[in-house]
Amino acid sequence: MKRVALTGSLAAGKSTVAGMFADLGIPVFDADAVVRELYAPGGTAVEPLGRLVSGIVTADGGVDRARLSARVMEDPELLRKIEEIVHPLVDRERKIFLEDARRTGAPYVVLEEPLLLEKGRAREHDLVVTVHAPREVRKERALQRPGMTEEKFSVLDARQLPETEKRALAHFVIDASGDPEQVRRQVRELHRKILNMPDSV
Repeated sequence: MKRVALTGSLAAGKSTVAGMFADLGIPVFDADAVVRELYAPGGTAVEPLGRLVSGIVTADGGVDRARLSARVMEDPELLRKIEEIVHPLVDRERKIFLEDARRTGAPYVVLEEPLLLEKGRAREHDLVVTVHAPREVRKERALQRPGMTEEKFSVLDARQLPETEKRALAHFVIDASGDPEQVRRQVRELHRKILNMPDSV
């Protein structure tokens, strides 16, 4: 079973592309979705994060992500401490996902990981797919998200590798700057290529 990493810069269109792979019947692991579950009421990250950062646990017992994000913007070193808590929890969920996919006989899986290349995790996968869109397109998309500002976009974008480096490090690039059907055609073509690849790539 091949492991296909799906990455790309902020608001490049990773989730859209991941959804298209899922539509083709391919199991998709969404690291951001897992984090949302970990931060939700009853999530396993709530208690340790609440101890780390005061005032971020909401009345219903979840993590106030907007407040936590604001604290990180004020103290960049805090991000490393948060990652030390959250990453092992995400890794555990990833292992469960891979075991389930292997048991069901999936030909390959897609693991959506935004900071894959920044974290040096490319070698853990058989293929790396980067989703690309120009910065202005990504900025326009990002600013439509709740709580996003131009300053926050610039800070988050600066933490990621430049688009040119991501494309150079990827086995395949999907251009997600066009209309959805154009993107879907690229995903279908890549899907066929992956299915026809030998087990060892």
